[in-house]
Order: sequence, then C-alpha cells, then structure tokens
Amino acid sequence: MSMAGTVSRRPGRGMPGLKLSAPQSLNSLLLITGILLLGGLLMMTSASIEIASSQFGDPFYHLKRQAIFVVIGLLVAIITLHVPIKTWRSYSWFLLMASYGLLLLVFVPGVGKVVNGSARWIDLGFINLQPSELAKVFTVIYLASSLERHLDEVREKWSGVFIPLALIFAAMVLLHVLPDLGVMVILMLTAFSMIFLAGAKLYRFFLMLILCVGAVASLAIMKPYVIVRLSSFLNPWAAENVYGGGYQLTQALIAFGRGEWFGVGLGNSIQKLYFLPEAHNDFVLAIIGEELGLFGVAVIVLLFCLLVMNAFAIGKAAHLKNRLFAAFFAYGLGLLFAGQAMINIGVNIGLLPTKGLTLPFLSYGGASLIVSCFMVALLVRIQYETECFSAREVAQ
Repeated sequence: MSMAGTVSRRPGRGMPGLKLSAPQSLNSLLLITGILLLGGLLMMTSASIEIASSQFGDPFYHLKRQAIFVVIGLLVAIITLHVPIKTWRSYSWFLLMASYGLLLLVFVPGVGKVVNGSARWIDLGFINLQPSELAKVFTVIYLASSLERHLDEVREKWSGVFIPLALIFAAMVLLHVLPDLGVMVILMLTAFSMIFLAGAKLYRFFLMLILCVGAVASLAIMKPYVIVRLSSFLNPWAAENVYGGGYQLTQALIAFGRGEWFGVGLGNSIQKLYFLPEAHNDFVLAIIGEELGLFGVAVIVLLFCLLVMNAFAIGKAAHLKNRLFAAFFAYGLGLLFAGQAMINIGVNIGLLPTKGLTLPFLSYGGASLIVSCFMVALLVRIQYETECFSAREVAQ
C-alpha cells in the first residue's frame, strides 16, 4: 500500500484533527495557483511599471508591494491549512455576523476609506482591507453549514430556501449601500447555485431566483452611476461616451485589438501609458491581451476553468463521502472564483458593464490576493481531509 493510504502511527503528525499522512501526489490546484501567482506578478509589473515610475519614482513600486502581499497570502494559506474544516462549520453563524460587522465598520468615521466615491475599504495603513472580500467567503461558509443542517427542508419546504436567502439578502443590502454591485451580484449567483446543487425543487428555485434578480436590479438602478455605466456600455463609441463613461471600455477594446493573435510582446503595450485607467488593476487582462494576444488571454481563461473544475472535483469527492458541509463549501468557493473571473473578463472584453472587480491572483491589490490564497487553502484542506477519510476507510 502506498504512503498516501497508510495510517500515521505517531500521534500529532500531520494536520490537526487527522491521524493520516497527507497524499504525496502533486496537487494540481496548487500548481494552477502557482502559475497564476507568478503570471500575475509578471503581467501586473508590466502593466504598472510606467505609472509607478512617474508617480512614485520607482518602476517596481507595485511589484514590491504585490510581492509582500503574496508572502502574506502564503502565510495566511499555511495557517488556514492547519484549521480543520469542522472548525469553520462550528463558527459559521459567528462568521456571518462578523461579515455584517465588517461591512458596517466601513461607515464608521475615521475607519472607512472612500475611494472613487465608494466606501469599500478599511485603512490598515500598509494595506486597505476590503470587507466585501472576506464577507463573501464567510457568507458561503454559513450557507454551506445551513444547507447541510437543513438539507431536507431545502428540498421539500419553502422555508429551507427562504430563510438562508433572507439572511444573505441582508448582506446584499449592505453591499448595495457601500456600493459594491459586483460582489453583490457574485454573492447572489453563488447562493442560488449552491441551493440548486443542494437539490431545491426547480419551481421554488426559479421563482426565488426571479424575485431576487428583480430585487437586485431594483437596488442597482437606484444608483445614478449604474445608469450612466449602463448607457455607456450599450454604446461606448458614442461621442458623449468615448471620453466619458465608455472611456475605459473603448481603451480596453483598443488594447485587445492591437494584440491580435500573439500580442505585441511583453512590455510593449501602449495602452498602459496613461491611456487605459487601472491598467494594472481591474483591466490587467486588457494589457495581457495587448502584449500576449488572444493566445495569452486563452491561457488565462483555461487556467481559471481548471481552477474551478478542481474546486468542483474536490466538492464532488466530498459529496460522495457524504461530507456535505465540505462539499457545499468547495462548490461555493469554486463558484466565487468562477463568478469573479467571468465578470472581470466580461467587463474587459465589453460583454458586461464596467464594475470595480479584480481578476483573482492577477490584478494589483492586497485584499483580493490574500483572500484568494485563503480560498485556495480552504479547498486544499477539504481535499486533504476527504482523501484522508478515504484512506482511513481503506485502512479499516
């Protein structure tokens, strides 16, 4: 029998709460994450080198900060790997309340920080914490716990669908007030997808989906900037939009057009020279498209597809072992990655209106990067516990 399937004979070996040695095979999830991290550092540096040089006098200013964020993210991931999944389940209600608290903390004078008209950040000095990044993960933890505990109700009764959605809708209202429409949409889609995967009746699922989509749309159009973005999205090349609300989109499309099939070469982007705002952040994919072409963009899309597929494979493996909380948790994390990547890519290529959402691992920003590393570590921990559970069954 291989080492992956043997029982550890020394107490205290391995991760807390388990007495089995870890699988020795290369973890494809970690490999994909490593490629995205290294690729993100490279492309973010290429996109930011000119603006960093002019604003801070150091062309590698953003690279140095992002490298520190990577180190912090890896430290957070290592700590997370040693926390049993049952611990997150036990504190799911507390984490949901903590997410509400973090979102409310933004409105406290002297604590919250307003950037570009949005109060989305808490100033911690070296890093601006974006509470919505943590809130979306904590909400998924609560929903996974709720689906496990009330699975029969979810499948047979209206209350099983309505009660968890009502609590999550409260978080959506807070996200609307911030405002953070992108995370609000991701959270809604993730919640409904998890309920669907839990086996909710289709007519209940679709009715609640229609009601919630209508509610979110009503909340969205109450914000004047949403109407402006929507009108500029529908016709970004109009004279009144090309240098206004549609400016970022038109410049991003120009970047993709210049890149053609294989790009103009690493570091040779013109759009990053003050033409495309947030070139190293929300629109880093446009710079990838310009410098590496359609081929480079296709590789990025493939990596995110593989990341989400791995998350769902981990969830399915846990589901087959009847580890329902771990399964729903993995599904939710995979859906968060999928939603954020799809929305950011859609915004960059003009399929969706402009939103302030980063591309996980690739965009500049400490909060997004650290939380993304945290989410991958949770998936690895779920995979570890599921494989060790299987090994224990074989050993017995």
